[in-house]
Amino acid sequence: MTGKKVFIVIPAYNEAKAISKVLDDLKKNGYRNIIVVDDCSSDDTAIVARHHKAIVLKHIINRGQGAALKTGTDAGLNLGAEFIVHFDADGQMRVVDIKKLLTPLIAKKADVVLGSRFLGQKAKNMPFSKKISLQLGRIVVFALYGLWLSDSQSGFRVINRKAAQNIKITADRMEHAGEILGEIKKKKLRLVEVAVTILYTDYSIQKGQSWSRGPALGLKMLLRRLLK
Repeated sequence: MTGKKVFIVIPAYNEAKAISKVLDDLKKNGYRNIIVVDDCSSDDTAIVARHHKAIVLKHIINRGQGAALKTGTDAGLNLGAEFIVHFDADGQMRVVDIKKLLTPLIAKKADVVLGSRFLGQKAKNMPFSKKISLQLGRIVVFALYGLWLSDSQSGFRVINRKAAQNIKITADRMEHAGEILGEIKKKKLRLVEVAVTILYTDYSIQKGQSWSRGPALGLKMLLRRLLK
């Protein structure tokens, strides 16, 4: 599962404080193909990532998480990836959960696997406002795409090569999560959810998306859906 065919894609913006531990954990668990997309950070994110022998790609302007995921996913495909893992740089996601997400793909039972914060063990220290926004997100995604998921805004996902080639990410910023689900539905890709544990720390909460931006994100998802 950790061989040459698995590539980890990490979008990163000013994550020099956290990314070192994330990369250490990945390497300790046998993951060697790691692509860090530095989205025009003003700190030493790229330097730290190179120190840990990651492949570092840099955006010359800050474009957003969606654009960084597209850059990293395209690079993984060009390097021969069979499975691509979308993973965060802030330490919220557990490396040990990657194998759980890979299992349905390797068994050829799915094309896309999403890690869910609401199946099995609950997320640790999740702010109440985050819980509310995620539940509202489920309703928006169902209304727009007809997919009823336990965690529609999960950024912890693993996709096989077929899915990576078919999912077109055009949304540069956070609305990419809804766009990816729309692509999954449109391209008739097989999707399953797997329970994961997300670790909320003071650092990751500070870096995360605020409650006040939720309505704007929902509006962007709606407009993108109507224009497609």
